[in-house]
Amino acid sequence: MIPSDTGGSAEHQAEEPETLTDRAYRQIEELIVTLALPPETVLSEQSLAAKLAIGRTPIREALQRLARDGLIVILPRRGILVSQINIKRQMRLLEVRRELERLMARGAAERATEEEIAQFAAIARDMRRASDKADDMAFMRLDREFNELVSHSARNEFASRAMGLMHGLSRRFWYQHYREVGDLPLSARLHAEVAEAIAARDPDAAAKASDRLLDYIESFTRKTIET
Repeated sequence: MIPSDTGGSAEHQAEEPETLTDRAYRQIEELIVTLALPPETVLSEQSLAAKLAIGRTPIREALQRLARDGLIVILPRRGILVSQINIKRQMRLLEVRRELERLMARGAAERATEEEIAQFAAIARDMRRASDKADDMAFMRLDREFNELVSHSARNEFASRAMGLMHGLSRRFWYQHYREVGDLPLSARLHAEVAEAIAARDPDAAAKASDRLLDYIESFTRKTIET
């Protein structure tokens, strides 16, 4: 997941221009989430700036955001490390995520604009295509795009802020384990069902689809303990 494009079809890309800090954040997060930068990797602003061809100021600002997300740890006098993956932390995260995901799915179904409804429909189609092809890279990018669209269209800044702290950690955990215990086609279909319910402006169906998705994610997470 290193290429510079944002992934997903152009019809459901955000219209707002991407800042250099946003681009640095997106690209570094992608490297961490896909384990191209494994846990405990030592990072430096200089090397990341050279690798991504972005200035050190946007890199520094992106790293501060990633630290808030829990994906890196900034240690005074020791440097910057990619954070470890912790199963107990992941289970605690899921307790909160279930409630927030349901709330935001309902909110998106009730408050999304017509343009956002069309974007949800497009993501649902692309998720089903990723399911049919078992395309992990397409799924990972669509998952991020879907999360960002739900967060925006739910129009609840408090829920969005809380969810923003969980998405990167959740995607990284999935990427680490899905080949052993995951069912990528099923996960993509479950995401598509949430997007389709939102596109249909059906809050109850969106909430139920969100719970089905979280049921699967919890099952997946517990299976990682058994492997």
